[in-house]
Amino acid sequence: MAKNRSSDGPSGPEQSNTEPSGLASQAGQARLRELRVRHPHFHYEGFQLSHRPDEAALRVEYRFRLEPDIVFTPKLKIQGVDAARFNRLPRAALDNFFFHIGLVEMLSYWKAAAPAEIVVHSGVLNAEQIEWWLDLLRRGMGEFFYVNQLDWRAPDFVRITSSASASSSSAVIPAAVILSVAKDLLFPVEGEEQKQVLRYAQDDSKKDLVLASGGKDTVVTLETMRAAQREGGRAFDCLLLNPTKAALAVVAEAGCAEPIVVRRSIDPKLLELNQDGYLNGHTPFSALLAFMGTAVAALFGHGRIIVSNERSAEEPGVEYLGHPINHQYSKTFEFEGKFRAYAAKYLPVGSGGEFHHVEYVSLLRPLYELQIAERFARYPQYFQHFRSCNRGQAANAWCGRCPKCLFVYAVLGPFIDHGQLIAIFGTDPCAQPEAAEMLRALLGMDRAKPFECVGTREETVAALFLTVKHFRDQGIALPPALREIDETVLQSCTNLPDVAARVMGAWTDDHHVPENLIRRLRR
Repeated sequence: MAKNRSSDGPSGPEQSNTEPSGLASQAGQARLRELRVRHPHFHYEGFQLSHRPDEAALRVEYRFRLEPDIVFTPKLKIQGVDAARFNRLPRAALDNFFFHIGLVEMLSYWKAAAPAEIVVHSGVLNAEQIEWWLDLLRRGMGEFFYVNQLDWRAPDFVRITSSASASSSSAVIPAAVILSVAKDLLFPVEGEEQKQVLRYAQDDSKKDLVLASGGKDTVVTLETMRAAQREGGRAFDCLLLNPTKAALAVVAEAGCAEPIVVRRSIDPKLLELNQDGYLNGHTPFSALLAFMGTAVAALFGHGRIIVSNERSAEEPGVEYLGHPINHQYSKTFEFEGKFRAYAAKYLPVGSGGEFHHVEYVSLLRPLYELQIAERFARYPQYFQHFRSCNRGQAANAWCGRCPKCLFVYAVLGPFIDHGQLIAIFGTDPCAQPEAAEMLRALLGMDRAKPFECVGTREETVAALFLTVKHFRDQGIALPPALREIDETVLQSCTNLPDVAARVMGAWTDDHHVPENLIRRLRR
């Protein structure tokens, strides 16, 4: 796995992002025991696909049950699925993709009471698959365990069972075999026979599918893909989940006039339970995007799904019970590799013995957020469109007061004139109350690093150093929070020019990016 911190990091900021105590809280554990008595099992009962040719949409409704009688029915709607697209995949393959999306989706509902057993009725998981999903639950929900002060470390903390898991422990039997009896869908077994039966071949004539949002990382990915396409690379389409105004504006600016849109709705019962004191917290959302993006790519005939997860995602935010807790675990290189291996084995597409799998690639993996910001600054046409603030998302605005706004301000500060920077946010985030405290948290000082998609501590101190320098070069007086950080942190660090140079010149070969796109990204 890529390593984000060097042993010769900044000498000023002290790291204090350790667990608040050596043990999970008694209150957290007592609450969990109480909920588990009331709700001993969580059931993934099934899902229903319905195609509506009249509206060219594929609808999916899942059914989960928190024992004894709390039922959840979240929904997905994939737009632009005409009859030809709906029929291009064998039904078994289609069912298999949406069964797997449901396995990620269920975590959002399981967490309400975190029962000790998850029972999967809607498909089959063998022993290898069950261990894969348990690993995602443990690693991807670390923040949930931390926030609720739960101890998840016992081997039997949670079990996953499915209707045929015991009989399939020694063979690779993808779930779709049980979901359908379609005769034209053949699945491989392990070893040499697998190599003979399953012939994976990437079709370079197929388009790529870029999973897009309204942020700066998406902009850099889209512009890199456009440049590669001009040099003879693949054409691409865009995929948007519950698109914001910013996301629609960004893909339109990039020339993607007809993006594929997926609408996801959360069952309101979950929100009611949250209000009633049930457990709540972060789930591995990027894992949902990986499975959903792969399914949509297969449905629409794309060869690759391209995402924009970067190297900065590798750094945990806090340590808890002896384990690193990473808000961005499902954006890491480790997860990317595990997902690619799982998809190749359990998410095949094809018929008649000819199969391929949709390849999952994170284009920006070699780069830190600060390096991505430098590239983004070359595209001023996007300045008015992009948004990264979660708090202001509904209003299509920057709140100017959260850790995400402050981090984006810091990484753009070295590369954009002060007037443009203030115009982007509509205010100066470093002039807001408590901004200095948030900057210290981003640096890993005083308290845990914020649970946001932000950069590493090292690149944050490099960004602040470069921003201060850029402001002074422009003759701009430092805003209060930036002045305080400069006086109390930056001026005591003797090696910041070296730190900044190291971050800006960094590159990792821990990636899965195709060679033609790597050449363009390096350029």
